[in-house]
Amino acid sequence: MTKRSDQVADALKGLIAEHRLKPGDRLPQEKELMVQFVASKGTVREALKALDTQGLIITRTGPGGGAFVADVPPDRAMSLLANYFYFKDITIHDIYQLRIHLEPELAASVCGRLSNDDFQRLQNTMTIYDAPPKNQQEEHSQRLAELSFHEVLVDLCPNPILSFTCHFLLGLLKNLRLCHDIYDLPNPELWETGRHFQMQLLGALKRKDEDEVRRVMRAHMIRAESLMQAQETIVLDEFLPSKRLP
Repeated sequence: MTKRSDQVADALKGLIAEHRLKPGDRLPQEKELMVQFVASKGTVREALKALDTQGLIITRTGPGGGAFVADVPPDRAMSLLANYFYFKDITIHDIYQLRIHLEPELAASVCGRLSNDDFQRLQNTMTIYDAPPKNQQEEHSQRLAELSFHEVLVDLCPNPILSFTCHFLLGLLKNLRLCHDIYDLPNPELWETGRHFQMQLLGALKRKDEDEVRRVMRAHMIRAESLMQAQETIVLDEFLPSKRLP
């Protein structure tokens, strides 16, 4: 059976949606909520605390205090979601199985919408890796910079669900220990193919060729998965005990 405080918390979320409250707007005072939801002070406070923990509201004490609708930053939402996957054995295939399907649609969604400044943002990310890396540190930095190109597309995507999902997948690639170990390995082909596909993608975006944008991004994701999986095998072979018989 659902706890009474959880019921009140759900009702409060409904109240926020019904009244179209925005970040910074104040919720009714505690006494008003007690009357409105026929709930005790303890139940209302527990419900408010639950919403505060979820990042949906913030509470302030003192004069002018109370409960206010919060502006939930994407990074906070992604951090909470990432905690769910923290102890999961996520593989490169798990990530790219989604990227192969979603990123072509992400790129297509911005086709015809980009300004000159937007194109400049995309090109600026590429200047960081316009030459092959000279050492392991540059190799690692360039891999992360290459993801920044995709993050710009995420920022420009008009579909908030598609944008959030792709942003989360990029976050996994940037933060998973497995990926960091992969980026530390020399892989000139990953650099060459990444830059090649991104140059093609820029051209297709400038021509506003939506079908070509999808095709290029899909080819990019398929090739990237293949190269990353090859590196993943090397990393896992180094850290997993040998299964061969003596």
